Amino acid sequence: MTAMPHEPLTQADVLLEGFLALDTPEGFRAELIEGEIVVTPPPDGDHEKYISRVLRQVVRRSLVDMDASGNKGLKAAGAAVERLRNHVIPDLTFAPVHADLFAGADPWMPCDGVAMVLEVTSSRPNADREVKRRCYARGGIPLYLLVDRDTSTVTLFTDPEGDDYRELHAVPFGKSLTLPTPFGFDLETAEFL
Repeated sequence: MTAMPHEPLTQADVLLEGFLALDTPEGFRAELIEGEIVVTPPPDGDHEKYISRVLRQVVRRSLVDMDASGNKGLKAAGAAVERLRNHVIPDLTFAPVHADLFAGADPWMPCDGVAMVLEVTSSRPNADREVKRRCYARGGIPLYLLVDRDTSTVTLFTDPEGDDYRELHAVPFGKSLTLPTPFGFDLETAEFL
């Protein structure tokens, strides 16, 4: 019997295999972000309040019916950064109902068809402001909504290209922020105060 040659595992391959084999405690979230394994504890109640306020408005006011998931793992890597193999879990992932994107999806699915992701800052706000923003742009997610509790602002990043979004629109809590098609409504943030 002859042994078949195979490609040696890279450090990124080993990291990804180790990450995918993790068994995190209930309620904790593990992500692989730009080559770093990040484990996050369960969020506090205020964090969940912001998520609920956004979700309720999307369900009631969006032009297109949306499915939403708070636990959907996304593989967010563009061709140029495939070596990073980012595996992220947004606070909320939105996709049009008619696309039925979550049905039958693997635990870590590609970003294709995702309409928007939402993050609410928590214990590592710079990860949401910068690192995850780059991951979502690389994945081609058209809209990234960031509720920043430290700065009391809501920012919508649009028009992804490469490692970032080319446009952003930010408002302080209490002001409305226009969500473009397929959502097509003004997100009210008065309840965030």
